[in-house]
Amino acid sequence: MRRLAGLLVVPLLLLSAVACGNDDKGSASTNSLPAITAGAKFGEKPTLAKGEGDPPKELKVEVISEGKGAKLKKGDPVQVNYLGQMWDSDKPFDNSFDRKQPFDLTLGAGGVIPGWEKGLEGQKVGSRIEMSIPPALAYGDKGQGEIKPNATLVFVVDILKSTPVPVSAKGTEVAQDNIDLPKVGTNTDGKAPTMTFPKKAGPPSKLVSNYVIEGTGPALTAKDTVVVKYQGFLWAGGKKFDSTYDTGRTQTFPLGQVTLKGLKDGLIGKKVGSRVLLVIPPDQAFGDKEAQGIPKNSTLVFSMDLLTKV
Repeated sequence: MRRLAGLLVVPLLLLSAVACGNDDKGSASTNSLPAITAGAKFGEKPTLAKGEGDPPKELKVEVISEGKGAKLKKGDPVQVNYLGQMWDSDKPFDNSFDRKQPFDLTLGAGGVIPGWEKGLEGQKVGSRIEMSIPPALAYGDKGQGEIKPNATLVFVVDILKSTPVPVSAKGTEVAQDNIDLPKVGTNTDGKAPTMTFPKKAGPPSKLVSNYVIEGTGPALTAKDTVVVKYQGFLWAGGKKFDSTYDTGRTQTFPLGQVTLKGLKDGLIGKKVGSRVLLVIPPDQAFGDKEAQGIPKNSTLVFSMDLLTKV
């Protein structure tokens, strides 16, 4: 998952933190969380007062209003709106309400700071919660952008929806007749499909986006957010550089925010529920630059299950 983190443009706040911290959820602290001074109802943009006194030393979560939906668990794709500010400030450093674009994440996938992962788990869809997140579960002593080192963060989060995720692509197997392309396994048990590379053929110069299994869901558009399982390989030597199967997690891709041209173009128009073979030439991948351990001028190969959209 670390390899593809740089393919997405996400709000500053929600990049994974480097810090790690206490695994306890909740806090014995009696510190009250900052008051919501306007926009108190679910769906409204809130404003927060400045925190009073010393902030809680551990994660603290308060349910402002409880929804009636399912409880969130690891692996769930979740869509939220949020506003965040530092404990000792009354000015937000980030919020999704003004962008009018909810934020999508997969709970437990490591794409957000640890305090978010712990604070959201077990909460019900339709709820508004307020969280106080200590530095150890946020950005630690390094800070991030406008966020100061050792800052305690405060969030109001509206949990908009969560979507059940199938374990695998399912549909009609499509013949893989081109002997010059890699061949992808067609198992539907949720385990990683095999990837067999041609022994003599060189990489194609144009983008390849082929069905391996054709699903029956709607075709993806640039406005969609899709939940996927995938494996990524280098054409040269068939070396695997990334896999959600190895981590046991899915990944959520807002297609409008994917900056790798071949990945975005290869997925748009494909049906939800499908397994797709993508072969991305260098000029639609990372070109002549080394990127996160991927050599320059690399052709990338993906097997990608398009499990659902949120």
